[in-house]
Amino acid sequence: MTRYQVLQIFRRLSQLGFLCCFLFLFLKTDYSGSDTLDYAVNILFRIDPFLALVTALAAKTFLLLMLPSLVVLVGTFFLGRSFCGWVCPLGTLLDGVDRIWSTPGRSGTTLYPKLPHFLLLFFLSLAFFGFHIGGYLDPFSILVRGLVLALYPAFNAVTEAFFGFTYSSAPPVVNAVTEPVYGLLQQTVLPADQKFFELGWLSLLILTVVLGLEKVQKRFFCRNICPVGALLAQMSRYGLMKLSGGDATCGKCRICSSQCRMGAIDKERVVDMGSCNLCMQCAVICPKERIGFSPGLGKNRVSSSHGLTRRQLLTIGAASIVLPGVRRSHVLAAVENPLLIRPPGALPEEDFLGRCIRCGECMQVCIGNALQPVLLEGGLHGIFSPKVVSRTGYCEYNCTLCGQVCPTGALQILTRQQKQQWKIGNAWIDRSICLPYSDGIPCMVCEEHCPTGEKAIRFHHRRVLNRDGREVEVKQPYVVNELCIGCGICENKCPLPGRAAIYLTSGGERRNPSKKLPEPEKDSYGYG
Repeated sequence: MTRYQVLQIFRRLSQLGFLCCFLFLFLKTDYSGSDTLDYAVNILFRIDPFLALVTALAAKTFLLLMLPSLVVLVGTFFLGRSFCGWVCPLGTLLDGVDRIWSTPGRSGTTLYPKLPHFLLLFFLSLAFFGFHIGGYLDPFSILVRGLVLALYPAFNAVTEAFFGFTYSSAPPVVNAVTEPVYGLLQQTVLPADQKFFELGWLSLLILTVVLGLEKVQKRFFCRNICPVGALLAQMSRYGLMKLSGGDATCGKCRICSSQCRMGAIDKERVVDMGSCNLCMQCAVICPKERIGFSPGLGKNRVSSSHGLTRRQLLTIGAASIVLPGVRRSHVLAAVENPLLIRPPGALPEEDFLGRCIRCGECMQVCIGNALQPVLLEGGLHGIFSPKVVSRTGYCEYNCTLCGQVCPTGALQILTRQQKQQWKIGNAWIDRSICLPYSDGIPCMVCEEHCPTGEKAIRFHHRRVLNRDGREVEVKQPYVVNELCIGCGICENKCPLPGRAAIYLTSGGERRNPSKKLPEPEKDSYGYG
């Protein structure tokens, strides 16, 4: 066994190990009964140099949270683009899909070699002008969103349905086996509760397309789209790792170029180290064992097919000016969506969107299933950012997990005391459908669930006519704006079907002084 065969085995073990590590951290992102995260569950995003760079440009500041990404850049300089071939969990999944869906006759030549570099410059240029959409095509964001919003909830739903069926319908001898298995799954891989998400189908579709493109070409996403790979390619081309071998004595043999999964070796056996992910396949299959990897000084070959034309650069520049301009002329720039409620600890909207990488980690960790992905409520640049949807879930009064899991600081880390005083919105009562107001029917659900120390929902005692025309005395709820923090539990627990009689808006939110609620008028004695 040659040393490259040994290295290839180590590479596969490395891929498997990092994939298992990623899945472990993903599972640990789910609520486990503690308000403190014991692991750096967001480390995958913090080592992403593309997200670090694009977020720093959008936020106009250096992010200490993203400092670990420098390790990947330095490692790429010394070890080439090995991150893509040895570490990246999405790359590992693509290699696994390739083994299953391998199709003969696929093109070995990269189909769109300029596109990743175009996208890289495009995203960086947009970020500089305050239009942060890098998370849309970041491989880690795509993978985690697909798991959080679609696959993990679906896995839990199918598992619950299967074991529920066996518990109710299977004979005792079967349950003697299935119940211990179900208990083990609950302790290890199943979430604390079934969650429901918007945009689950869209997230699943994007991830499925990325995986399905393996039918077109090996590592299609890595070679033709991935902006992270494009950034690492630039570092690798001028790095120390070199691939040697391949000369006139090879004759007509082209086995290395035909088998290269990244299209890094052309038909003349010239290697572009910016594309090579050090999978070692070429060194293993070379019949004359002429190919090898070694450190060395000097510039690697830079393929002319990767350089952008002047017209393409002008297109990037024009789009970087036009898109932010259109954004500033959109109606949301003048009047913000009052139903777009951000999580507690969120920075002011401009800063928040400049830092949010749309990773979905906060939605995964949310205890109450309150956080949902935005579609167009916050504009084109806000897609997949988090919002609070109280009819789906509520913001747990004692929970501070979303700030702890955010990799960029778009959500600040709050203490429990800070969280309990952090106003994300305000509750309002629709008297046209609220039962004590509209029908004279007693209802105290919203006040009973209000978690604030001093209740933010109180009652007026009134005598009203009910739906039968009889006069009855009821407690009619009202909201004390100064005490309401906008947690949304009142809206979530409202017993009305469909639209709740009490609902949240972003009015009064702490991060936006312009949304300060009007002060109540005082009478001559100083009381409201």
